[in-house]
Amino acid sequence: MKTMQFGTIDYVIFILYVLTIIGVGLWVSRTKKGTQKTSQDYFLASKALPWWAIGSSLIAANISAEQFIGMSGSGFAIGLAIASYEWMAAVSLLIVGKFFLPVFIEKGLYTIPEFIEKRYSTQLKSILAVFWIALFIFVNLTSVLFLGSKALDTIIGTGNGDLIMYSIIGLALFAAAYSLYGGLSAVAWTDVIQVVLLIGGGLVTTFLALSDVSPDGGIISGFKHVYEAVPEKFSMILQKGEIITPNGEDAYSYLPGLAVLIGGMWVANLYYWGFNQYIIQRTLAAKSLKEAQHGIVFAAFLKILIPLIVVIPGIIAFVLNADPSGNITPQSADPTFFNAMGAVDNDRAYPWLIKTFIPTGLKGLVVAALVAAIVSSLASMLNSTSTIFTLDIYKPYFSKNASEKELVRVGRITSTVALIIAIFMAPLLGNIKQAFQYIQEYTGIVSPGILAIFLLGMFYKKATNRSAIFGALFSIVFAFYLKVGQNGWLAGTSVAGLFPSFPWMDQMLIVCLGTMLVMAIYSYFETKGANDAKGIPLKKSTFYTDPIFNILSTVVILILTVIYAIFW
Repeated sequence: MKTMQFGTIDYVIFILYVLTIIGVGLWVSRTKKGTQKTSQDYFLASKALPWWAIGSSLIAANISAEQFIGMSGSGFAIGLAIASYEWMAAVSLLIVGKFFLPVFIEKGLYTIPEFIEKRYSTQLKSILAVFWIALFIFVNLTSVLFLGSKALDTIIGTGNGDLIMYSIIGLALFAAAYSLYGGLSAVAWTDVIQVVLLIGGGLVTTFLALSDVSPDGGIISGFKHVYEAVPEKFSMILQKGEIITPNGEDAYSYLPGLAVLIGGMWVANLYYWGFNQYIIQRTLAAKSLKEAQHGIVFAAFLKILIPLIVVIPGIIAFVLNADPSGNITPQSADPTFFNAMGAVDNDRAYPWLIKTFIPTGLKGLVVAALVAAIVSSLASMLNSTSTIFTLDIYKPYFSKNASEKELVRVGRITSTVALIIAIFMAPLLGNIKQAFQYIQEYTGIVSPGILAIFLLGMFYKKATNRSAIFGALFSIVFAFYLKVGQNGWLAGTSVAGLFPSFPWMDQMLIVCLGTMLVMAIYSYFETKGANDAKGIPLKKSTFYTDPIFNILSTVVILILTVIYAIFW
C-alpha cells in the first residue's frame, strides 16, 4: 500500500490549529484590567461553565492517546468488545449525574480529596491527595505523552523512534502554553474546539479507511466487508477461547464475558467518572447543579459515538493486515506492526491507518485531531494535579493564610514541575503490547478500594474514618494477592495453589465488594451500630433530576440496549 506523505499544506493546517488553540486559551482566560485571577477563577473557571462546555470538556479530557492509540490497538487485538468501556461509561455518567453530583455540588467542593476530609478526616484526605498526584504524574501524564509521541513518530516520521523524544517535548510545551496561564477556563473553553476537531477528524479517518477496505468502495459496503471478514471481532460478550490476540493471549482474560456488564467494569467506570479529579472538576465548575447534569447527559451521548472513531479503525487495520486465515504474520502485515522482538505491536493500528489512507491536505487536520485529544487531556491532568496539590496539600500544610495570588502562582509552579517529571518518565514506558489494557489493569489495583471508600462514605452513614483507612490498606493487599495468581508469577511452585486466578476485571469487583464488606463490619462494631458523626444525611429530594435529564437518559439507555442486542 502506498503511504501518503505529510506535506507542506498539512504542516500549515497543523500550525494554524496550534496557534488557534493557544490564542483562544489565552484570550478566554484573560483578566479584566485592574483585577486579579482568584483561585476559583484558576481552578474552577469562576464556576461559570454552561452544559455544552461541560459535556465537551468531559469528552476532551477523557479522549486522549489512550483511546485513539491504545483502544484502537485493543480493537485490533480484541475487537468491538473493548467498546464496552465507552458504552458502559455512558451509563456510568448518568449514575454520576443523578446520585454523585448532587452531593458534591451541595458541599461546594473544589477537589475530590475535599470530600474525604469532610466525610472522614484530614489525615485520609492527605494520603489520598498524595496518591492521586502520583497517579496523575507517573501513570496518566506519562502514558498520554508516550502514546501520543509514539503515534506522531509513526505518522510524521518513520516509526523507528527517532521523533519520540521531540514529540514528547512538543506535546508538553503545547499543553503548557495555554493551560499554565489560564487554568481551567483555558482548558474547558478550548476543549469545546478540541472535541469538535477530535470527533470530526476521527470520523474522517474511519470513513476513508472504510471506503478503501472494500473493493466496491463506499462506507456501508466497507463496514459490511469488515464485518464479514472478521465476524468474531464484533462479539461484545466474549467466551473463553473466542478471541485470541495476535500475540496469543485469550481476550477473555481482559473482558470476561458477562462480568463486563454486571461486574468489574462498573468499578472502573464509576471510579473514573465519579471520583477522578481531572474528570469531575469540570462539573464542579458548573453554573448550577442542573447545568452540570445536562452537561453529563450530553457527554453520555457523545460517548455512544466514540467507538466509531477509536475501536472500528483498529478492526479495519486488522482486516487489512491479516492473512486469509485471520492471522497477523510478517508476510501479510505491514512491517511497522512488529517490534524489535518480533511481537505484534497492536498500538500501531491507528497511526498506520492515518499514514496509509489519509491524503495530503486532510492528514494535517486528522493529526491535529489526534493532537487535540492528547493535549486536551494533558492540560486537564496538569490543572487537576495543581488543584489537588495547591488546595489539599500546600494551603493546609505550608501556607494556611495564602493569598489568592500565591495560590494561583503555586498552581502554575506545580503544573510545571509535574510536566517536567512526566517528560523524563514517558520514554521509560518503553514497549507495551496493549497500552490501554495495561493502564486500566494497573489503575485497577487501587480503584476498587477508593471506590468502596467513597460509596460507603456517601451512602452508609455508619462508615467511620478508621474503617476507611483500614479498607484502603486491605484493598491494596487483597488486590495484589489476587493479581499474583492471574499473572502466574508463582506458577509451578509449591505455593501456587494458594493464589486463585481470576480475570483482572473480576478481581476488581471482588476487591471492591470485599473492601465494602470489611469497612461495613469494622464500622458497625466501632460505632456499636450507631451512625458516624460525619455521616451524610440524604433526602429523596437530593436526587431529583429535571425532565430533560430523565428523558435524555432514557434515550441513551435505549440506544445502548439496541447496540448490545445487535452485537451480543
